[in-house]
Amino acid sequence: MGWWRTVIATGAVGVVVAACGGGGAVIDPGDGGDYTVSLDPADFVAKIDNPWFPLVPGSRWVYEGDGERVEVVVTDETRQILGITATVVRDTVSMDGELVEDTFDWFAQDRAGNVWYLGEDSTEYENGEAVSTAGSWEAGVDGAMPGIVMPADPSVGDAYRQEFFAGEAEDMAEVLRTGEVATVAYGSYEGVMVTKEWTPLEPDVVEEKHYARGVGLVLEVKVAGGEGMVELVSFEAGQ
Repeated sequence: MGWWRTVIATGAVGVVVAACGGGGAVIDPGDGGDYTVSLDPADFVAKIDNPWFPLVPGSRWVYEGDGERVEVVVTDETRQILGITATVVRDTVSMDGELVEDTFDWFAQDRAGNVWYLGEDSTEYENGEAVSTAGSWEAGVDGAMPGIVMPADPSVGDAYRQEFFAGEAEDMAEVLRTGEVATVAYGSYEGVMVTKEWTPLEPDVVEEKHYARGVGLVLEVKVAGGEGMVELVSFEAGQ
């Protein structure tokens, strides 16, 4: 699963409504039963410059916490999904110095500024050997559908489904707070937005994610179903 994704849950949210330029709206009551998406490639742009989730080729983030190290790199590669040119982002996860996951995520931004998640190619490792690709999915394949990973203009109370592949990838998010301060190993940020993120596949567990303008994710804290955090320790902006 991708670095920004949560493997947690708390239950269903209310109705989700998020527009994609002139394309179809995302409307989801929270249980996935009526989730539907219709995207028009003409509604998408080449660059992902949403200030809360900027994906400029060459950008690199490193996160650490609780023995985990996550390295995220925006590549200069693209992939065609549903006729949309998606940016390829690679993230690798290590635990105590050992590689446990290697993932290629696919994102695209619509003309309104929403950043869409179109799937991932994920491989899990044990003792240096690939053991599973179970979390992989692609929008338009086997009923999988895209979702919004970051709204164009997030406001408190906004709730949205980030992906949908039944039984495998069902992450959701809700904007909880804005205007906060987050201090992490790499620095201190003001005007931070905090989201609650979860999935029905992992009940009773919730994470809060802290996003800073111009940087993206800076802090991830588990607030229910256990303890733990991962914070930004390094960031290099692409050109």
